[in-house]
Amino acid sequence: MENTTNKPYSVLLYYCYAQITNPEEYREEHHLFCVENNIRGRIIISDEGLNGTVSGLIEDCEKYMAYIHADPRFAKTEFKIDYHEAHTFAKIHVRYKPEIVHSSLRHLDPNVKTGKHLEPEEFKKMKDQEDVVILDVRSNYEHELGRFKNAITLDIDNFRDFPEKVKELEHLKNKKVLTYCTGGIKCEKASAFLLEQGFEDVYQLHGGIIKYGMEAGGEDFEGKCYVFDNRIAVDVNKVNPTIVSKCHVCGTASDRMVNCANPKCNEHLAICEKCGWELEGACSPECKEHPEKRPYDGTGYYQKNTNGYNPYKGLHRKPSKDLIQKLHGESTHSCV
Repeated sequence: MENTTNKPYSVLLYYCYAQITNPEEYREEHHLFCVENNIRGRIIISDEGLNGTVSGLIEDCEKYMAYIHADPRFAKTEFKIDYHEAHTFAKIHVRYKPEIVHSSLRHLDPNVKTGKHLEPEEFKKMKDQEDVVILDVRSNYEHELGRFKNAITLDIDNFRDFPEKVKELEHLKNKKVLTYCTGGIKCEKASAFLLEQGFEDVYQLHGGIIKYGMEAGGEDFEGKCYVFDNRIAVDVNKVNPTIVSKCHVCGTASDRMVNCANPKCNEHLAICEKCGWELEGACSPECKEHPEKRPYDGTGYYQKNTNGYNPYKGLHRKPSKDLIQKLHGESTHSCV
């Protein structure tokens, strides 16, 4: 994606299913590379691969992408690239977890079997066909903010609830099922699970909503796309945009996504500007009166206090000489 906005920072969204035999060691190497190149964001390292959203100066993100692609395990990684005025994260977190997206489907390997990948233009051509259904595999707060026209949505609070909800889709087994999510990662396992459950014609939107907006103009995606960084929500549709979400308080059309000012609630909700100010960023009168309610500045985003932030926090040991040499360009890997 060419930067035509004069914005100096990149925002990268990516994932890669690939076996990592030494995930904790690689997590430390990855963390250190991010620190030394001023990359911030949230990255998950697992035995089954890696998943991340990060931000940094354009040149630093170029180094980061080259670092990923130089590792043969991740050479196929595809990055969705957007641009912004500043970092969209305040810190860097690189964590080990059993899965790169919590799915309760650890037995499925998308590299072995998954739904057929559709590029954005292919998805656009297929989505309105008579024998096709479009399935949103994201959580409630995501699809309530934005979704494809005529998409089937599921009442789930977390992706790990998806397998149980598939029981409600039995009547669609004779249809072509087109799955989609934010960046593609959830669809890898969602479509694989549908195939395991006897659905025969299953597809997934390659690169997700974000890539569809970048490459196909976002046509017929209604509302905004929830993203997991400081921006909270981004525009997708440049062709026929509309608003589908409603203010949680008064019910008027609003795609202004906020977190409740009460940290004990912290719900992701659409709240219009008027109600936001009246309730001081809270989602209800009860939350407004909560003794720990955070000061509201009109954005509905609450940056965690970064005073004393130590970017090396999370490294379990002092980096070895070999690791330092590798990160400074003396690696045996070659760029792809």
